[in-house]
Amino acid sequence: MGWKAAEKLIRHWKVLRGDNVMIIRGKDKGETGVVKRVVRSQNRVIVEGKNLVKKHIKAGEGHEGGIFTVEAPLHASNVQVVDPVTGRPCKVGIRYLEDGTKVRVSRGEGSSGSIIPRPEILKIRTTPRPTVAGPKDTPMDLVLKKTYDATTGKGMPDL
Repeated sequence: MGWKAAEKLIRHWKVLRGDNVMIIRGKDKGETGVVKRVVRSQNRVIVEGKNLVKKHIKAGEGHEGGIFTVEAPLHASNVQVVDPVTGRPCKVGIRYLEDGTKVRVSRGEGSSGSIIPRPEILKIRTTPRPTVAGPKDTPMDLVLKKTYDATTGKGMPDL
């Protein structure tokens, strides 16, 4: 990717995986769906069951060939998050509550100003954490070994 293309990448994403969005431009205009995947390197999102195209796939080892219907990515500017109260597309803003938690709120014309909850699917990791220590992991006895004593200052490196 060149520097010109990198300049146009969205820095602060408002659309997240699992969000309920409405398509505002294109052949599926006016339809709503759930974001299946966000491709940040291309400013695109894939919406479940929308923007379907026919794809010709050649047969190879372990799979058949043929003509398949797949979901094509949409540009992020062609979708908007749906307001949970009104059910209309809205812009997304950020607000901090009294207790200091950061929340997404709906804003723009015809929006309710209500909180847009983070999708539950984001709490599920796509790749599970390893349960068994690998060859490059530090052993637990070395991790828990006390190397600095705050009362005596022993273990502090000479700077």
